[in-house]
Amino acid sequence: MRTYRELFHDRGFTALFLYSAAQTAAQTVAGLALGVLVFRRTDSPLLASLAMSGPALAQLLGAVTVLSAADRLPPRAALTGLGLLLALGTGVQALPGLPVAALVPVLLALGTAGAAGGGVRYGLLRELLGRDGFLLGRSALGLAAGLVQIGGFALGGALVAALAPSGALLAAAALHLLSAGTARAGLLRRPPRAAGRPSLAGTWRADVRLWSSAPRRSVYLALWVPNGLIVGVESLYVPYRPDAAGLLFATGALGMLAGDVLAGRLLPAGRRQRLVVPLCALLAAPYLGFALEPALPLAAALVAVATVGYGAGLLLQERLVALTPPELSGQALGLHGSGMLALQGVGAAAAGALAEATSAATAMAGTAAASLAVTALLAPGLRRDGGRPGAGRRGVRGGVTVPGGSDGACC
Repeated sequence: MRTYRELFHDRGFTALFLYSAAQTAAQTVAGLALGVLVFRRTDSPLLASLAMSGPALAQLLGAVTVLSAADRLPPRAALTGLGLLLALGTGVQALPGLPVAALVPVLLALGTAGAAGGGVRYGLLRELLGRDGFLLGRSALGLAAGLVQIGGFALGGALVAALAPSGALLAAAALHLLSAGTARAGLLRRPPRAAGRPSLAGTWRADVRLWSSAPRRSVYLALWVPNGLIVGVESLYVPYRPDAAGLLFATGALGMLAGDVLAGRLLPAGRRQRLVVPLCALLAAPYLGFALEPALPLAAALVAVATVGYGAGLLLQERLVALTPPELSGQALGLHGSGMLALQGVGAAAAGALAEATSAATAMAGTAAASLAVTALLAPGLRRDGGRPGAGRRGVRGGVTVPGGSDGACC
């Protein structure tokens, strides 16, 4: 499978693509509407920000409680049920006069369920396309998510203006219902990838198993930390240039889309893994120039070049799939998503604190330098067997761990 068009010859991928697009649109509209709703009721920027990011932060709770469901539930039923649950929860948030405090348990429940949902979605992607097609499929979903988010923010703003936040939340609930219908009608029935019932103990056992492998630890850290610190840099666009932050975000989105196409479609398979470390470095290095407080055209150019480095995330996910037994692929990818969101929050908080003590420009350059330092520390582990995805699985034959291996990956 070599082109995006070929992906859509698979009915299951088409349904999963449409499901993911509807979910992204719903979450974007709901997040904007909820942020406006909470700000109007509380006049608190902090509470409004927490309302928008609450479900994402709650995914960390899901990663340590319900993530085993990602591989132990039938994918079609799980995605359909998740769409219905998100529609119900989003509709509850639109109830007139609902106290802000009552939103907290709803956001926690939706975020926790979302952690398992992400694992189900990307585990199913790996199942539909195989290991060789996963990277291209993940790239296509990422491109769609970026474009849908841009449109979703515009749609959300229009709905909030026309229908008030509660009306926009109801529209988001309808989009969640659409996603549930798409999963139910478009996906074929498939058995779970792993036996047993979802449980807290099962989640913990699999998380420990995934983390026990040194190659997988290196991949997880590379997915979470450099990325999270650069999201912290991006969180300072507004204080750096309040009058032009939108332009910086837009050029960053274009650079990220270019990185997705580069990593998912253009790079030859034999070179992809060797470019992981350079792309991680590219993600941070241009931001060092912000120490000189560049003028807007140069700042936008630096952002556009840097965000091409987000393509490293796709290559690292490809390596994670290669290092993970198929029956754990959903939980492995779900753990990546939950950890990434959590570290992005940490990165934003750290960059903001540094900016409070210095300046936005200094904090952007300093946080980028920290990202480069982390990449340098992780580089030896990432380069080991980096040119041969799956080379770390020497200790597995037929899915059974044998002496000399550590759960599917060499140490």
